[in-house]
Amino acid sequence: MKTIEKYLIGAILTVFLPLTAASCSSSDDNPPISDSGIHFSVPAKIDIMQGGDYTFNVPSGSVPLTTDFLMLEASNGVLHISPIVSATENSFTVRFNPSVTDGSYRAYIKRDDRRIPLGQLSVAIVESIIEPAEGATIYGLVSTDEGGVKGVVVSDGIEVTTTDENGVYNLKSNKHYGYVFISVPSGYEVEADGVLPRMYRLTTADNTKAERADFRLTQVDGQDTYKVFFLGDMHLANRTDDAAQFRQFTADFNNYRNSCSGQKMYAITLGDMTWDLYWYDNKYEIADYIKTINEQVKDIQIFHTMGNHDYDYKAFNDFDAALQYRTHLAPGYYSFNIGKVHYIVLDDIDCDGYDGTTARLYTKNLSDDQLTWLAKDLAYVNKSTPVIITAHAPFFRPTETGSYKYDHDAASTDRLLSLLDGYKVHFVTGHTHMNYNVPAGHQVSGGRDIMEHNVAAICASWWWSGHLTPGLHLSTDGTPGGYAIWDINGTDIKWIYKGTNLNEDVQFRSYDLNQVRFSLNDVPDMSGTTTATNAFNKYIQAYPANSNNEVLINVWNWNPSWTITVTTESGQTLTCTPVGAYDPLHIAALTVKRFNKANLKSAPSFITELFVHFFKVKAPDATSTLNITVKDEFGHTWTEEMKRPKAFSTDAYMQ
Repeated sequence: MKTIEKYLIGAILTVFLPLTAASCSSSDDNPPISDSGIHFSVPAKIDIMQGGDYTFNVPSGSVPLTTDFLMLEASNGVLHISPIVSATENSFTVRFNPSVTDGSYRAYIKRDDRRIPLGQLSVAIVESIIEPAEGATIYGLVSTDEGGVKGVVVSDGIEVTTTDENGVYNLKSNKHYGYVFISVPSGYEVEADGVLPRMYRLTTADNTKAERADFRLTQVDGQDTYKVFFLGDMHLANRTDDAAQFRQFTADFNNYRNSCSGQKMYAITLGDMTWDLYWYDNKYEIADYIKTINEQVKDIQIFHTMGNHDYDYKAFNDFDAALQYRTHLAPGYYSFNIGKVHYIVLDDIDCDGYDGTTARLYTKNLSDDQLTWLAKDLAYVNKSTPVIITAHAPFFRPTETGSYKYDHDAASTDRLLSLLDGYKVHFVTGHTHMNYNVPAGHQVSGGRDIMEHNVAAICASWWWSGHLTPGLHLSTDGTPGGYAIWDINGTDIKWIYKGTNLNEDVQFRSYDLNQVRFSLNDVPDMSGTTTATNAFNKYIQAYPANSNNEVLINVWNWNPSWTITVTTESGQTLTCTPVGAYDPLHIAALTVKRFNKANLKSAPSFITELFVHFFKVKAPDATSTLNITVKDEFGHTWTEEMKRPKAFSTDAYMQ
């Protein structure tokens, strides 16, 4: 009869106490029990099934009585009381109240109206109980509603393993990076917190203790055909009207996605979502970025890449500088699969030279840990699978002679290229705030089937052009601030660049150089050092008053597979000569206004840069109309009937 009564009391408590339990003071209603003989601490973390049993070991002292209860106090003061259903000499078993959810609690033994403190207890609700393999320090289940998923790649950033036929994995991890992640398999999506895919879990126990981390997947159909958006440098910092300008981007991004309703879509950032200096100066940190993006963008998973400005400049090494990012956004490097494509996110910013100041002495390279992990990850990827690799800093860069060079640490880049032998690879990078493409098969990659796409910034020139000249949002090479849109169909990949508030048909801009000129009259307030004056003179020298009948064309997403044709009204084909140039509109919208100040000690930052995706043609006269045709490798054609003289001013080119 006592046994029946004990279970009946437990059942009543399980059903009714969560509805009536309230916050309590640890010093008033439930005074501690003295001289109970119960002196042990609960484990830091336990895994239980909802409403399931858990057995606590008591290595010494007295075991609680079966007439006692386990009481858990949540951070909000709510109490959850569970019965002790059995006890032995060195253990006792609790049947947990179904009201207990994932979280951290203060644990007590409740005896009558008294309590025995046991310590802090973290609870994880799991769908099944599994035991770690011998030596495993991280283990878990990767599952869907239908059960475990076999063959999912799991890693801690150093070790790599796969799930077994039941979806269970075991890692002998030293927990160096403090997380475990899965390479989301093709045909599945992982759970998300807003736009953030939950493909990783932070570890909480030390590396001597086994802890569990589960992952839930949802099987999806139609993943072979989808769009992926590459979102370059945002530099959100609560300055230069960036919040309002960013809303223009997110409105454009959401409108574009709405126009493609019914298609599957994903996004990947290319780093520098934030600006480390303004974590402190303007109180805008990574957590604020997450709040911003989740408020303005819905119903899409955005994978993240780490940029140099997403590190904490007040740290003294790379590991500590990345703490905020690892905690809130993503692992430094990881992989995932969408359809028939394998994606790899790399971290090519090394901050071990940081000294706690704004000097931010980083280098562009890949760590040994990262490259060792990558070799293990690629071992699970068939060489017939296209590979898309994102990183913040570019690996290659064009030269003014029309060739390409390394823009990266040579030793780690050489190792990376060697690991990619035999794969068809696209690098997608940011950092430069400019747009350019390095063709596959080029000597710079050792002739490998590797193409790099450096994508211009969402913030363009760090939000300055739109701040100084609203309606003109331009990167330092004249590329409109915007983002890349890739269409994936099986293993077929196509891409295009889209400017914010521009449609996809805007792929170049033309200038009648008879109408373009810069002089000191444009900067009447400029004064200061000779260094500043000389810096502005290069723009004057590039565009003096002239009537040479030349036309400059900026084709920002150009690569050698594209063609450009310019003809006159009479059908004469003009010679298009590739040139390095300063974009005239960027000079007028931003650079002139940055220089037009008194007491300049040096050239301002974020001003117009010389770049290479420009072409120059010489027209027969000053008034002839030109027909410009630009065609990409996918057969897209863009044209302009350029009536001349074509006026040049910021108003004439307003977006």
